[in-house]
Amino acid sequence: MKKTFTFAVMHFSVAFTVAYLLTGSLIVGGAVALVEPAINTVAFYFHEMVWKKLESKEEVTKGQACESSLQLSNGFSDNSGFSPNDVTFAS
Repeated sequence: MKKTFTFAVMHFSVAFTVAYLLTGSLIVGGAVALVEPAINTVAFYFHEMVWKKLESKEEVTKGQACESSLQLSNGFSDNSGFSPNDVTFAS
């Protein structure tokens, strides 16, 4: 929780400082320091939603690829009558 609090303080400070330096106004600096982090928080929420959807699609794709690979390897060993442990060398 300490890290979250210090990050929030830093974020407000940076937003205030940049807005104040650009405008020279304490009121504008204060308003930006309050509004920008709030908007950024909402934007982050939607960013996370999109990111989770992309990750779940990636997991499904990886799962399908692994399943296909497993089916191919099982199908090969079943059709040939050999498994990887049945390898022998002729002398």
